[in-house]
Amino acid sequence: MTTPRSDPSPPPSLEPDRVSTGVPGLDDILGGGLDAERIYLIEGRPGTGKTTLALQYLLEGARRGEAGLYVTMSESEQELRVGAARHGWSLDDISIFELVPTEATLAGAQAQSLFHPAEMELGETTKLITERVTAVGPTRVVFDSLSELRLLAQNPLRYRQQILALRHFFADCRCTVLLLDDITAPGDDLGLHSIAHGVITLEQLAIDYGPDRRRLRVVKMRGTDFRGGFHDFVIRSRGIAAFPRLVASEHRTAALGEPISSGNPQLDALLGGGLDRGTSALLIGGAGVGKSSVALGFAVAAAERGEHAAVFAFDEGRGTIFARAARLGIPLQAHVDAGRISLQQIDPAELSPGEFVHRVQASVERDRAQLVVIDTLNGYLNAMPGERFLVLQMHEVLSYLGQLNVVTLLVLAQHGLMGPLETPLDVSYLSDAVLMLRYFESEGHVRRAMSLVKKRSGVHEDTIREFRLTGNGLEVGPPLTGFDGILTGVPVYRGDGVPLLDRGEDGRE
Repeated sequence: MTTPRSDPSPPPSLEPDRVSTGVPGLDDILGGGLDAERIYLIEGRPGTGKTTLALQYLLEGARRGEAGLYVTMSESEQELRVGAARHGWSLDDISIFELVPTEATLAGAQAQSLFHPAEMELGETTKLITERVTAVGPTRVVFDSLSELRLLAQNPLRYRQQILALRHFFADCRCTVLLLDDITAPGDDLGLHSIAHGVITLEQLAIDYGPDRRRLRVVKMRGTDFRGGFHDFVIRSRGIAAFPRLVASEHRTAALGEPISSGNPQLDALLGGGLDRGTSALLIGGAGVGKSSVALGFAVAAAERGEHAAVFAFDEGRGTIFARAARLGIPLQAHVDAGRISLQQIDPAELSPGEFVHRVQASVERDRAQLVVIDTLNGYLNAMPGERFLVLQMHEVLSYLGQLNVVTLLVLAQHGLMGPLETPLDVSYLSDAVLMLRYFESEGHVRRAMSLVKKRSGVHEDTIREFRLTGNGLEVGPPLTGFDGILTGVPVYRGDGVPLLDRGEDGRE
């Protein structure tokens, strides 16, 4: 008679542990990090950042109390330590095994465990590596690089056999391995891709103006979800920081949709009560017409409601913005000093599009910004490789902000001042509202008019109102019912409408 088992223990989980790469943003791209006890290929041409990524990976392990081993056939231990020190890192907690010549080796005095790859048999090299791994017992291993091992193998079959042997050895050692490859071999080494559990490619792109741009792509990650496509990354004093490509569908929340005030009752009336939360508005017009000043008015109104606003300025410096706001009676400086408004000056020549989107995300998710101003899209366009990429990325950014119930103001400068104006790119279809600001001539003076030509949510005025910028801020007049052709820049006065705004004694605009 068989006795039934009581309280059977659950079967062990087959899901491997996850290993952090230590690179900000990369774990997010990888869906939580790397699977433990696997081999990964990090490939890229020289200078793309493979060694920096590998050192951050080992340093993250050391921070967690895990033993790390760096096997180098391309750089000496001294070169690695100097490079790490320039990032502010110490490699004292990491074992380094070098298989490159030193001055003593070149002079003929053989130092123990120092070998020149070209003078060694492939099998002996592999044996030295396995012996050192066995002696150290590491949890994390970096092998730099496969290019030297490929030269020793002399033919693809022998090279593949050695890689497979290393893979089986590392699997028995229960360690997670990064194999670095310089992609110096002709053609694509797809055989190596099939052996590795995952493949990450690093690229360095030279653009016509400004510093090189870097991006990475996860080519393969066996059995795990990851963010596909290219992701920008930078190498700075503290190492690599990656910026995951924004996917708006991952940030869905319920939008409230109530309108927010611009801080100006007449402008709110033109907007049909204000701009609804979770929507975007495009402020479009010629240079100097007042687009940025109107946007700053929205930011100050948000701050005075106790909300946080984020302003990203591509075209003007902070000092210029503060001075202009002060002349218009806009208390921008006080709100920035109090932390209610964050004002970031963006240099499009130095900042990649991915890093800019990361800053927008941080302002919303970390600083809880409820209003975002991008001033201007013309400057943003200069940071992009092409107009179609800007439109695609802007669509994702606006969708993301809308789903988080954020109001977004986009400022776009048109080419020209009077008459027909040219737009450098058309994003009006992406925006929920379009506020057009125009110059027009009357009685020998240049005046300004605004009209809301589009609003997807709710009703709004279809009138054209004159406005001016004074020392007390924005002044919006009644509808210009006595004119025809204002949007052409040269209107015809019929004489039966309301009078124009008083220009004031100082005419400050």
